[in-house]
Order: sequence, then C-alpha cells, then structure tokens
Amino acid sequence: MTKSKHYLDRVLEASVVGSFSSLGWELRRRVEHFTPLQARPGRVVVLTGATSGLGRYSALELSRLGCHVLAVGRNQSRLDELVRDAGSTEGSITGFACDLSDMDAVLGLADELVATKLPIEVIIHNAGALASSYSTTAQGFEVTLATHLLGPYVLNKHLNVNRETTVIFVTSGGMYTEAFNLETLEMSATGFKGSVAYARAKRAQTVLMTYLSATQRCHALSVHPGWTNTPGLSESLPGFYKVLKPVLRSLEAGADTLLWAATQAPCEPPAGQLYFDRRPRSMFRLAKTKVSDVALEAQGVTLAAWLDDRLSAWLT
Repeated sequence: MTKSKHYLDRVLEASVVGSFSSLGWELRRRVEHFTPLQARPGRVVVLTGATSGLGRYSALELSRLGCHVLAVGRNQSRLDELVRDAGSTEGSITGFACDLSDMDAVLGLADELVATKLPIEVIIHNAGALASSYSTTAQGFEVTLATHLLGPYVLNKHLNVNRETTVIFVTSGGMYTEAFNLETLEMSATGFKGSVAYARAKRAQTVLMTYLSATQRCHALSVHPGWTNTPGLSESLPGFYKVLKPVLRSLEAGADTLLWAATQAPCEPPAGQLYFDRRPRSMFRLAKTKVSDVALEAQGVTLAAWLDDRLSAWLT
C-alpha cells in the first residue's frame, strides 16, 4: 500500500462512521483496487444463518463461485427457497434445518453434515440473534450466548475441525463496546438488555477465535461486515437503522470481506486476526476494552475451559 493509500485508510479507520459506512467501502475498494472474488470450484463450505441478510447473499455468491454450500437455517421453507433461487450455478446449495441455540439440534446437524462425507474446508459461523427480551433454550442457556458461542463451539467439535479447516466468525461493531468478562458473559433475566448480551457474545467469539488459532485447533479468523442494510438490523435496532439508513452498506459491500476470506487459498488469509475491508484490523476501539496479547491469550484459555465444562454433555 502506498503512503497516500495508507494515510487514507488510517483516516477512515479512525472515524467509525467513515469506516463502517458505505463511504469506507466505496473509497477502499476503488483506491486499493479490490480484485474480483476468486472462484473455488468444488470447495465445501458450511454456512450458518444462511436464509436472510448477509448469510443468504453469501450462500448464493459462494454457489456462483463454484462452492458446494451446506446452508444452515432455522426455517425449512426459507432453505428450500434459497436452494431454488441458486438455480443452475457453478456450485450448489444444500439446506439443513437447525436452531443453532439448541445443543441437541446442533448434534443432529453435525451428524447430518458428517453423513454427507464431503470434505468440509470452510465453516462460517454467521447465525445471529439480538433478542428484545430474556429467554432460554431447552437446555437452559440464554439464547443470545447459545446462538453465537455455544452452538458454534459444539459444531466445531463434532465436525472435527483441524488446523487446515478455515473457521470464520462473523462479528459486529457492537463487540467494540464490551470488554470480555466471563463472570458477566451469560446475562440473567435481571437487567437483561439484548444489545449488551449480543455485544458480549460477539466479544467472546473474538476471544475464542484467537484461542482456536493460537492452539492450532483450526485456522480461525473473524470478519466484520460494517454497517450493512439487512432485515436483522432494521428489526433489532430500528432507531439505529432509521438514522443511518442513507449510509448503510449494500449486501455486496457487507459480505465482501467474508466472501474474500472464504475463497482464499487454503489457510489464507493469516489466522488469529479480525478482518474488515480485506485487511486485518484492531480488535479494540475503546480503552476500557483493550487488553494485552498476553491477557487475551489467558482469556482464551479461561473461556475454552468454561465452554468445555458447560458443554461437556454435548462434547463427548
């Protein structure tokens, strides 16, 4: 990157609105000359949250690029519609109905995916939930945490991920507002706030990602879509959506880094990092959330031990 391009990128990154909005995407893709997405004929990709928003767009694009997409969603009719809309692309889409917050259902999903005997190369944890009120799963876990963290952890385990499996966590700008704290990670009904539970779960995903990468459990990384115009955003944060709608990113812009990462050569881009607009970015924006690399590593070890304990019944 030339000095002028580097300076422009730094200016954008320093401004949340300038970076996360459509302005950041348009400037970066033009100035840095983003290359077309790489076709990957035959690559097998598991994608959760595939029936709406970024997930749906990404499933269709990955299929167009030749991938065999194993699309996971809660609604079977939407999955069927997704498969129909894919039409005759270079790749394919196969739907699997599962609620990622239900650990028993995740075990069933893992069995179905393994039964395909397809060599899974990429797993994209995109399923999300921003709840308006407190609720728990059949197993007693708070739904937000179960969807973003517990379900993906169990699924990884039973799909036998290894250092050659690329595992991508789709994060959110909300993550930047919360520090990792295991004691407050799973919120209770008392004082529950959906946006806070969401931000804490997303922060925990990033901690888990760095741990999985550091221990070489898999080739793990996170991607940030910026502020993207999706049904989920308009429904869960209507006030935010109304104010920023004019500058929200298109689905193409929001999904670009995710698709770019999912279609790189095996074990690329480098693991253990958060990517946004095709470049690694800081995992911290506020001083109150920032920790050292050593502390981040310790957080990962603690989180993994907690997950192994809480989920022991579904990990064996």
